[in-house]
Amino acid sequence: MLKQKILNGKSGIITYGITPPKKNNTEEKIKEISQKHIERINGLDIDGLVIYDIQDEKDRISENRPFPFIETVDPQIYSENYLKDLKIPKIIYRSVGKYTPDEFRNLIRPVSGEDAFSVFVGAASRNQSVLLKLSDAYKIRQDTNPDLMLGGVAIPERHMKNFDEHLRIIDKINKGCKYFITQAVYNVEAAKDFLSDYYYYSKNSNLTMVPVIFTLTPCGSTKTLEFMKWLGISIPRWLENDLMNSEDILNKSVSLSKSIFNELMEFCLEKGIPVGCNIESVSVRKVEIEASIALAKDIKYMMKGI
Repeated sequence: MLKQKILNGKSGIITYGITPPKKNNTEEKIKEISQKHIERINGLDIDGLVIYDIQDEKDRISENRPFPFIETVDPQIYSENYLKDLKIPKIIYRSVGKYTPDEFRNLIRPVSGEDAFSVFVGAASRNQSVLLKLSDAYKIRQDTNPDLMLGGVAIPERHMKNFDEHLRIIDKINKGCKYFITQAVYNVEAAKDFLSDYYYYSKNSNLTMVPVIFTLTPCGSTKTLEFMKWLGISIPRWLENDLMNSEDILNKSVSLSKSIFNELMEFCLEKGIPVGCNIESVSVRKVEIEASIALAKDIKYMMKGI
């Protein structure tokens, strides 16, 4: 179903994103966390599960990370060994820079009878030392497993500076990407600017547009807000003020997220841009995770019929 929606350029794709447990957890703790993931996600009517591959982004920004970086379980291992009971497609993120070409080639080899989905992520900054460049990862995929349903990362906020995010994703489409998942969106104007340029460039160049899946992330505390800003999520000043001064920051952020996605969805549908939604929680606090689950259900309802 997910594969067909992607290949047919359909709107309405909905996914939920998780980060694997920390690698330094005991086996018992990892199993406990995975069981909670399974229980929560089994109750969602979604097209796929996004499993992130976290990298240390200290080279991207000089400010100290609000939460310490701790390596997580490999997303493929977490999917295969701990989430087998979740019978939905898994979209495996890969931070390609930490692998040698041979390691990466082995990671993405085809498995008979299975549809595989992945999103390749490049270096966090130009200063980051990498073993494998994103462009080389695309070439390895084409040679090793061209049937891998490849996705890319889109960052609408980046469009505000150089106005070239649409060109970045078109270049990635030419290298095999068939869908894009954005960084968490709180800046609707940046997202619409990016979408507009993507639409008109594609139209004028007679190019077929691929699905853009916008990520929504509830924010339940000032600490979470600080972390989101550190991650590079663009939060307009007025919106940050509203969140900081809200009596219930979590409900306010959920309400804003639904409003933002509704505006983006209407904008995309009017222009025929295939649009979807990915919901995540960057926090491990139970209340924020539960809010993200509720948000996923609300977004599913909002997209009903498209």
